[in-house]
Amino acid sequence: MNSYSPSLVAYKRRKTRVVNIGGVPMGGDYPIRVQSMTTVDTMDTEGSVEQCIRMIEAGCEYIRITAPSMKEAENLQLIKGELRRRGYNVPLVADIHFTPNAAEVAARIVEKVRVNPGNYADKKKFEVIAYNDETYQAELDRIRKRFVPLVRICKEHGTAMRIGTNHGSLSDRILSRYGDTPLGMVESALEFIRICEDEDYYDIVISMKASNTQVMVQAYRLLVQKLEEEGLQPYPLHLGVTEAGEAEDGRIKSAVGIGTLLEDGLGDTVRVSLTEAPEAEAPVAQALIDRYTYRAEKAQPIKPICNNPINPFRYHRRETVEVENQGGLNVPRVVADLSRLQDIKYADLKAVGHLYSMLLDKFNMNDLGADYIYTGDTPISFMLPNGLKEIVNHAAWLQAAQREDRHPLLRAEVYLSKAERHSRLNFILANVHDITPELMEALKQDKTAVLVLHTQNEHAMPELRKCFIRLMNNGVQTPCIIKREYGQLTTDQVQLYAATDVGGLLIDGLGDGVLLSTELLPEQEKQEELQTIDALNKLGFGILQAARTRMSKTEYISCPSCGRTLFDLQETTAMIRKRTDHLKGIKIGIMGCIVNGPGEMADADYGYVGVGKDKIALYRGQTVVKKSVPADRAVDELIELIREDNRWIEPVRLEEEV
Repeated sequence: MNSYSPSLVAYKRRKTRVVNIGGVPMGGDYPIRVQSMTTVDTMDTEGSVEQCIRMIEAGCEYIRITAPSMKEAENLQLIKGELRRRGYNVPLVADIHFTPNAAEVAARIVEKVRVNPGNYADKKKFEVIAYNDETYQAELDRIRKRFVPLVRICKEHGTAMRIGTNHGSLSDRILSRYGDTPLGMVESALEFIRICEDEDYYDIVISMKASNTQVMVQAYRLLVQKLEEEGLQPYPLHLGVTEAGEAEDGRIKSAVGIGTLLEDGLGDTVRVSLTEAPEAEAPVAQALIDRYTYRAEKAQPIKPICNNPINPFRYHRRETVEVENQGGLNVPRVVADLSRLQDIKYADLKAVGHLYSMLLDKFNMNDLGADYIYTGDTPISFMLPNGLKEIVNHAAWLQAAQREDRHPLLRAEVYLSKAERHSRLNFILANVHDITPELMEALKQDKTAVLVLHTQNEHAMPELRKCFIRLMNNGVQTPCIIKREYGQLTTDQVQLYAATDVGGLLIDGLGDGVLLSTELLPEQEKQEELQTIDALNKLGFGILQAARTRMSKTEYISCPSCGRTLFDLQETTAMIRKRTDHLKGIKIGIMGCIVNGPGEMADADYGYVGVGKDKIALYRGQTVVKKSVPADRAVDELIELIREDNRWIEPVRLEEEV
């Protein structure tokens, strides 16, 4: 029985225990906090202090610093002392992997320690081990003995602790018993939490981080349920997507994972992990958080949902009938909004991934070629390329030539009036108020219909989710495109909000396509409009990829760098991306050190991991195949590895418009 249920109809933040971290409390009614992690070598005191100051000025309320060994843990005292001397009192968090003795030193110095239950007392050898109840309990007793000293030090010094499970670094013991699952992630943390509560220690924050957004969301939700089931304290949650990547992809992926949970009312602190300078992370995290500051006051109320058929802990795509290339087993479709564009030319379709060559008189489609274009009241005047179809408003469709080659968009009331329709595919625009018994009964009988669901409510995701739930509870299997239109927001805001609104629905298996629009300024030039259309088209594909529902490009699982990193992560990631970004659907992990190595890459196809100064290990899945490759040859060797697997294709330059 699922006792956990997200905030389906209104934003309501989960009430948690308050944890005081160096005078900056977390949880309860306190604001959702922003944090990040340094990338400078922890032994570089001056460099660490300067970077901490830049992070503080960017909005960080907590700063995490890696302490991989005793010497780094001890140097935290110098870093903290210099920050305090300069007047900066931000709480510091020591990041610990593999080294309990370093954690015990750090806990006496900083305000919080982060431990990873997957490698604090366990070693990972990727072995499957058979346990019975007795031998498993013996392992738990061993962990208790190793962990209790840290708990007692934290309790004595008033130091908080984050018990941070990572999907990619679950121990062999957990994997052997629970598998590579959200339940395994949750149980990994609960083992340590039970020990803490036995010691009457409660200054705990928990995280369930993964690079796979579906796994991440399911694990956090399951954690909340398990805490309640066992009668454990409602601890605050640290939200983050591991190895989100860089630039637009990193922001979209972070928003899909973190934003979905914030919509659920979960989360008390946020770290956005980007392969960029750490001071670039805080503004992104704050932008995600700010959306919920006044959400309850701004949004329209939504009537409660009596029966929620969605399993919050397991991905299951909503069952739909197949209508042309929509719904059924088809990947979700991307619809580009060209309705505000005047006098559309061949060349304008480049903005939606269809590039026309005048020299060859033909179109080329790239991997981000839109499936449909919506042109509103002005149908296209020329023949569209193969693979691209047009949607026009119903009134314009009635007057258009070659109506079989176009598809009408009808408002719900027009559709119910039995107006003339296309013989194979019709789009019906509807909001939550349009999903009436009459409409649902009509849809059940119509195998040509695709719904386009939209809302103006600030509670956009919950209201759209209610549309889907109403359809599911009434047995309506019509495919649904999610339409979101944003006002005059910044590009960054549109990126984050759309990734949350649409991605959060996709995570729960809801949605067969996406249609994104923004409000264009009255005096905006056509070229600017095309740039906006191009950005929204890429955003649509990016959201589908981040939610793991349509893989249309290479995915880079790159860590955000820290003091353990053994090469220039940003430069290397950019170099690998430049050479491989045409390999559609392949996942490449780029890790700065062995701590974030084969485990953290989780489900990557290939891995590039720092193992020493200018030395790289290359992985096929989680198996190392080349152990110590010089850095100046490593990218070429990675490409050769992909070539050996017959997965390499030569990049093709599309013909430019002449």
